Amino acid sequence: MENLKIILKWNGKEYNLESCENDSVSDLKREIQKQTGVRPDRQKLLNLKCKGKVPEDDCKLGQLKLKCPFKLMLMGSLEEDIEEANKAPSDLPEVVNDLDIEDEEVAIENQDVYLAKVEKRINEYKINILNEFRPDKKLLVLDIDYTLFDHRSAAETGAELMRPYLHEFLTRAYEDYDIVIWSATGMKWIEEKMKLLGVVSNPNYKIACYLDYLAMISVHIPKYGVIEVKPLGVLWGKFPQFSSKNTIMFDDIRKNFIMNPRNGLKIRAFREAHLNRHKDKELLLLSQYLKDLADHCRDFTEVNHKRWEKYKPNKR
Repeated sequence: MENLKIILKWNGKEYNLESCENDSVSDLKREIQKQTGVRPDRQKLLNLKCKGKVPEDDCKLGQLKLKCPFKLMLMGSLEEDIEEANKAPSDLPEVVNDLDIEDEEVAIENQDVYLAKVEKRINEYKINILNEFRPDKKLLVLDIDYTLFDHRSAAETGAELMRPYLHEFLTRAYEDYDIVIWSATGMKWIEEKMKLLGVVSNPNYKIACYLDYLAMISVHIPKYGVIEVKPLGVLWGKFPQFSSKNTIMFDDIRKNFIMNPRNGLKIRAFREAHLNRHKDKELLLLSQYLKDLADHCRDFTEVNHKRWEKYKPNKR
């Protein structure tokens, strides 16, 4: 009887599980409860499938033909968190991170101490090229969580949590842009999410490469302390055909592009997928914005990306 090694990701943490092929899905859920505290009836195991369908609890793990170590994503809440949420008054104002909506420009992008960190990433961070960069293309850098994917809501399939028009958006963007995925998580989870969303297998576009949290740098801002950010200079140093003039980054958190504030666009966060997936048109609208930039803008830093919805290209 073969032992199975499973790496579970839940709530930003990883757990190592050991099962055997004769264990059932129900046995696995009980082991997950021991490690995380999430009850089996609250668990949604996103990428656990049997012949393309969600397996029944009595299904043996051996039937699933898992490749070890198998990476498993859990969606689910602890009972105390649910109870606490139910106790919360409904008239509380929405809590917003001031850093995410801060309009004040923080002049750190040219400070030597941070440029030195960027240079170190250029020299030491290794990028695995999935598909070669093409000549004369712009560069589009995309976050994953809450930008392309609601990673917190519970669901039985990744498609339920995917932002609407994702594949249409990437297909159209690929006409003018090489596409890079940059997430503040680990590389194996980036790869797993891209498979889960069907991005890897889509024939209509290609992703050039992935960057993970190791490519980020820490900066200090007096008002907020030390924060981790995504400096586009890492990509520009690695691939000199790209620069501030032809690069744009989408992220739901503004601080991530604080080193390159004129090249970042704060996308509306995609949360509560079940409620919002039928009305969210952010990617559909942004695909037209990207097309207008590619066709009519010689320098992306000359455009105020905060007002992208009102952008009127000068059609010269």
